Formats: sequence, structure tokens, C-alpha cells
Amino acid sequence: MTLKVGFVGLGRMGLPMSYRLLNAGFELIVYNRSQDKVKQICDAGATKADSLAEITAKSDVVLSCLPDIDTVEALFLGSGGIIDNAKPGQVLVDHSTVGIKTSKACAEAASLKGSMFLDAPISGGTERAQSGDLTIMAGGLKEAYETVATVFDAMGTTVRHIGPTGTGTTVKLINQLLVGIHSLAAAEAILMGAKSGADPTLVYEVVNSGWGQSFMLSRNAPVMIDRDFNGDRTQIRVFLKDLVLVNELADDLGLSSPGAKLARELLQRTADDGHGDLDGAAIVLPLEQDAQFKINSIEMAE
Repeated sequence: MTLKVGFVGLGRMGLPMSYRLLNAGFELIVYNRSQDKVKQICDAGATKADSLAEITAKSDVVLSCLPDIDTVEALFLGSGGIIDNAKPGQVLVDHSTVGIKTSKACAEAASLKGSMFLDAPISGGTERAQSGDLTIMAGGLKEAYETVATVFDAMGTTVRHIGPTGTGTTVKLINQLLVGIHSLAAAEAILMGAKSGADPTLVYEVVNSGWGQSFMLSRNAPVMIDRDFNGDRTQIRVFLKDLVLVNELADDLGLSSPGAKLARELLQRTADDGHGDLDGAAIVLPLEQDAQFKINSIEMAE
């Protein structure tokens, strides 16, 4: 039997994820505040739901991909929300990046309704959401994971059941910890090379072929060198939100996590300087301000 899949939240990630489900042959029902995106995917074959009650009633599985904790808690835990309307045996999945407390609260509330909740954050950005190559890390009951495994496989290539409720969220926060630290390191490195007189393009090319390579260096160095800080793919404010959660987790675990604190501080400064809607690589901007030097300002000798 083909599962009827509901999808709540057609944002930068949610919309391409929904297209992957539609193209995989799932009967897709969507709910979103912005109706232009609803029309777009419904023209491709999805069905529109006018409320959370409707999408929950019509779906075997309900997925969400939402921008922040407040929205997740309102839509899952609020009166008339997803869990309020959940059916016994139904699987509810949140792909958003939230804190463990939120994931556990949703799982507990779902259990009281006889349904099952998975915290299943994603990683890979919009490009991999479009290609179906996301990484999906799920926490919750193994039974729930096995029920929706084919749904996850339509959207991701690295799909894992991590363990009990909250473990998917934990792994995503670990991922974001590394993203933040590596973004800061990449910014420091390219700026140091450029101000010393080296061609930043060659700095990137050589370092990224050695032990200093990282995915965030590969991703952010071209953005910094070209100064294309358009926030269409990801934004400083999103990374800042995630690093706040990372630091909260570190505090809860009694970990000092100096790298997490440093990354958060610089992201906060970048946002405070008015760059919150710029690409994540804009973390270099306050460092350039301190250095009184811009990476692309070097003129190489012939």
C-alpha cells in the first residue's frame, strides 16, 4: 500500500523535499501559509489541505520542515495542531532543527494520542534536497522509523535510525556545531592567506587538497572570494539559531565546548552588524572589519 504523506512547511527545504516525494509516487497532501508554493506543487500533482486538522486526517504519515522552535511547538503542540488531531498508529515526523526538549515534548504528547513521533532533522542544503541526497538522522521508536523508511529514502541517501527520541536532534546539533566551527576556521584561513599577500583562490585550492580540507571550506571559500553573500541557500540567522541550541545542549551536558561558544559569539556579532539574512559565509565580515582588509581587495602581481 502506498502511504499517504502529508507535508507541512514548504520553505527552502520543504518544497524540494515535497517534490521528491511526489516524484517517488507518494500521494502527497500539503499545508503551508504561503499559498503560491501550495499552488505550485499542487499544479504538479499534490493535494491542498486547508488546515492542520485536515492534513492530519487525510495522511498516514505527517512530515514537517519548519523554521524555528516556536513554529514547531505551535503546529505540533498547540490547540488544533498536528498532535491534537493525530490518529492511533499514525507516524508524525519533524525534520526541523530544534532542541531536545521540544522533540521529547512532541514525542510524549504524540504517545498520549496513540501515535508515534520521530525527530528526524536533515542536512545537505537546498541543492541536496532537490537531488534527493539529504542526510536524515531519526530518533524515536524503531517501529515508526521502519514505517516511514521508504518515505525517507525518497528524500535522502544517508538515512539512519540513531536511537531513542532526541537522538536524531542530538546528531543534527553535533553537525551544526561542526558547521559553525569549520565556517569560522575557513573564514580565518582565507582571510589570513589573502592579507599575507597570497592569492586566496590558490590558498583555497592547495589547502583543500591537504589535511586542512573541510566541506565548509569547499562551500564557503568561493563565496568569500567572489563576495556573493546572497542568502538564497542559507542564512547567518539560521546558523545562529542552531548554535544557540548547540550551546544549550552543551550546558545541559556540563560540557565547556569553547568552539561552540566562539562560533556563536561571531555569528551573533555578524547578525548584530545587520548581516543576518546573508549567506553563512558572511561570518567572515566582522573578521574583515577587525583586519581592515577584504579578501578580494588583494591585487596579484603578474
